Amino acid sequence: MKHINIYILFIALLISTSSFAQQTPGSKQTKAIAIVGATAHIGNGQIIENSVVVFENGKITSVNSGNTNTSGMTVIEAKGKHVYPGFIAANTALGLVEVDAVRATDDQNEVGDMIPHVRSLIAYNTESKVVESMRPNGILMAQVSPKGGRISGTSSIVQLDAWNWEDASIKTDDGIHLNWPSSFSRGRWWLGEPAGLKPNKEYANQINEVTNFITGSKTYLKGDKKPKHLPFEAMQGLYNGSQKLFIHVNDEKGITDAVHFAKENNIDQMVIVGGAEAYKVTTLLKQHNIPVLINAPHSLPANEDQDYDMPFKLAKQLHDAGILIGIQLGNRENFQTRNLPFYAGTCAAYGMEKEDALKLITSNTAKILGIDSFVGTLEAGKDATLFISEGDALDMRTNILTEAFIQGRQISLESHQTELWKRYSEKYKNP
Repeated sequence: MKHINIYILFIALLISTSSFAQQTPGSKQTKAIAIVGATAHIGNGQIIENSVVVFENGKITSVNSGNTNTSGMTVIEAKGKHVYPGFIAANTALGLVEVDAVRATDDQNEVGDMIPHVRSLIAYNTESKVVESMRPNGILMAQVSPKGGRISGTSSIVQLDAWNWEDASIKTDDGIHLNWPSSFSRGRWWLGEPAGLKPNKEYANQINEVTNFITGSKTYLKGDKKPKHLPFEAMQGLYNGSQKLFIHVNDEKGITDAVHFAKENNIDQMVIVGGAEAYKVTTLLKQHNIPVLINAPHSLPANEDQDYDMPFKLAKQLHDAGILIGIQLGNRENFQTRNLPFYAGTCAAYGMEKEDALKLITSNTAKILGIDSFVGTLEAGKDATLFISEGDALDMRTNILTEAFIQGRQISLESHQTELWKRYSEKYKNP
């Protein structure tokens, strides 16, 4: 009898927890699909009215307007709706943090200061409820990045419908993340110091520490590599061009110093992450063809002397200066990544053309992350990672997805949030 009770308890626990599991990943595409009649937002600035988007075996085969032979295909009638390439969230902690206050669910910040060998991908949790909640807003891919330390580790890019991190990865170990020292520091008020900004006396020493690490890694890689040094070995991709260096920095001096640092160390593939004062050094950035992943615009100005709306209009200023830009979410709480399309919509509200704003989370971000050969736009030969929305996907009032596909697989748009919404809608509908 005791064993029967234990068995019943086990079954009850299984049933109670299974309802909270992530949606099962979509099945592999077995038949050609045509989306007919929608307004297609290609992601490169082009719009096709009354479009026909065809994809087969997980790849887009054609994007046309007007009549296309769709016999033998599964046809999705989407007249009056809009089709978009899947949105890409750059520099996120998706899948690395579930509950900020529960240390056991937080894998974004490892112990150590110079740890390029720490890979965020192996800690990525595909069954995260936070990850699941991204897809109903059209966010179908993300760069999962480590945080903390001076050199935080290595990021990877994933698609958001997978059984495990191996299945999720679409670009493994794409870049190494460096948190550039701040040229200013705040006074320690608890020690009686003025609370305002003051020059960071350790700035030069902190840069020297990074320079010495770079020099040491180059010496190690040119030698016999004995004894084995994992952090130094992890730097190889920066020197052979297979990885990018993502330098997290916001201030004008820091950006300038970071660019010169990368060039002096022959690191050609670099990206500025943050760039709150990038508008002050556009000539330098354009001269060296350096892209910027700007902070999400829903924030206060970085400094007291900036325009009150600087975070909102920064994207247009950099775009007009000819800088390749995207939006990154590193300065946002994990769950707020779902607002990515609305951040792009805000950039449109502050001067950018709507299709240029769309590029900030599609083709531009794909180029910056080095995945534009297979995602980022609706073009033949690229992955069928796309979605259909009832209206403008950059507007929270009309971003209402009806279907979404990742690599041709139709995915579920249900999440624990939509389940709760349905449950309590019924509760108050029928008291």
